[in-house]
Amino acid sequence: MFALPQAYGLFLQQIFFLISPAVLIAGIVSLVTRRIGIDLPLWAIAIGSVFSLPFVHRIRAWSYYRSMQHKAARLGAVLPPQWRTSKIGNTDVLRMLMEAWREGFLSDHLWEKMHELGQTYMVYVLWDPNYVTSDANVVKTILATDFGNYVKGPKFRTPMKSVLGSGVFNSDGDMWKFHRSMTRPFFSRERISHFELFDKYAERAMKRMKERMNSGYAVDFQDLISRFTLDSASEFLFGASVNSLESSLPYPFHAPASLREQPPTQAEEFAKAFAAAQTVISARARLGHIWPWFELAGSKTAPFMRIVNAFLQPILEEALRKAKEEKASGKGVEKKDGVLEDDDTLLDYLVRYTSDPVVLHDEVLNIMIAGRDTTAATLTIVVYFLSQYPDVLRRLREEILIQVGPSRRPTYDDIREMKFLRAVLNETLRLYPSVPWNVRYAVNDGTIPSSDPEKPFFVAAGTPVSYSVHCMHRRKDYWGPDAEEFDPDRFIDERLHKYLTPNPFIFLPFNAGPRICLGQQFAYNEMSFFLIRLLQHFDTIALDVDSQPSSSRPRPEWKGLPGRKGVEKFWPKTHLTLYSEGGMWVKMGEVQNDAE
Repeated sequence: MFALPQAYGLFLQQIFFLISPAVLIAGIVSLVTRRIGIDLPLWAIAIGSVFSLPFVHRIRAWSYYRSMQHKAARLGAVLPPQWRTSKIGNTDVLRMLMEAWREGFLSDHLWEKMHELGQTYMVYVLWDPNYVTSDANVVKTILATDFGNYVKGPKFRTPMKSVLGSGVFNSDGDMWKFHRSMTRPFFSRERISHFELFDKYAERAMKRMKERMNSGYAVDFQDLISRFTLDSASEFLFGASVNSLESSLPYPFHAPASLREQPPTQAEEFAKAFAAAQTVISARARLGHIWPWFELAGSKTAPFMRIVNAFLQPILEEALRKAKEEKASGKGVEKKDGVLEDDDTLLDYLVRYTSDPVVLHDEVLNIMIAGRDTTAATLTIVVYFLSQYPDVLRRLREEILIQVGPSRRPTYDDIREMKFLRAVLNETLRLYPSVPWNVRYAVNDGTIPSSDPEKPFFVAAGTPVSYSVHCMHRRKDYWGPDAEEFDPDRFIDERLHKYLTPNPFIFLPFNAGPRICLGQQFAYNEMSFFLIRLLQHFDTIALDVDSQPSSSRPRPEWKGLPGRKGVEKFWPKTHLTLYSEGGMWVKMGEVQNDAE
């Protein structure tokens, strides 16, 4: 009910902004023609005024650009190189970027422009300036050294609000600090070592995989690992799992319809709706300020969020009811606000901070994305790389068997000692960070570094600076000539000290600065634990391309192109987080001799 009037309100504001110059021109022309005795018909004045609009907005953009040049000069700065096209308002850029997001490879066009124009450049889209960068020094500036001048901003928060609300990923200032302070104590070392929780759901996942592969079909590992992270995250957050691993796994598209057409469970409906809602708001962000034009018939997130809220609302209501009863009976007297008890779930802890159901709803959904989607994305691509690099798989299994053995449950200390395991995870996060792109908006006029220390780039207040972790992680000047290669040893051998150690901002899979991911160590522990358990049960992994829907396979014309685009056998795409189009279908060989 909220998004529809929001879309209409934004639409009307933009229409007023677009046509007000035409109204003004029409009034001036009408007044002038009357004064000089020319009687132009009203329709001619109206048509002429409307057709003048592109020229007027181009003049506006030019004037703004000149203003930025003057402000830059006063600060001893310059403007970044500009991506120019011939279309009015650079509408062809918007079209190209939307097509690339839907049908292309990650960072298509933007990556090429970085090679052409430099690692930071400017592009006007619908007459509004946008900065794009993969420069680690710029990223360091906006995330850390000048953190206070770069925010998510209302232009980011507004299109995200119908899904993320005012949660930690969609807030600034005091609201962001409030959400951050609520969740920070929960991610201490003691709380992140929930290995019993991981083990319970990892064993269920192994059982499901074995059942499916024993039936002769491949497993969509992306679906399976998303169930694992959903079940473990829901118990971690709420104290009760949604048990999505209890329902049947999907079958490949070529399986009989009787197997494929199973009624979805509530957990499956929630997961699909949540992903669909994220796709909608991701499209909004890419469309920029014109996104309301495409939602005048109603919010596109509304049907998906109804499913999400139907799943989530009873959990929140039960937590609030429980907290209220404990307070009324005196049982909760000793549980103080902001004090973390040993048996607390995150939701138990949050309801002592606030009883506002909207705040709780928004924070839980934000943490759900962080705790489920990002981890699932990384593990999906780890398994893909292990299927393509058997020597890496062999070495990783050897390390697991030496450190942990064929069946023992790993401990926190085990994981800390496993250097190659961490290197495999880091190399996967380098090539495919779970959040490939992000953005910040300048609060005040300022500067960001350029390649010339004497001439920084000027950034006007309100300008978005989009930074690509995905592109930054592949730069050869940051990572060496083999930057596009999957090689975990770069996080162990001399390359670590040559590239990453002196410049840590070239590797940012968990963001940086005051907004660095609080759950970073939780994620590393969960991913490490699952991989150890996986390779205690299976010793071979093969990608089953035949089970991959043909429409979701990499385009034939990509084969042989430079970089990862020319060699990948899966299609990486992104909404808020990374995922594999059509799933990641694999077959695994079960360990025959558990005693090894």
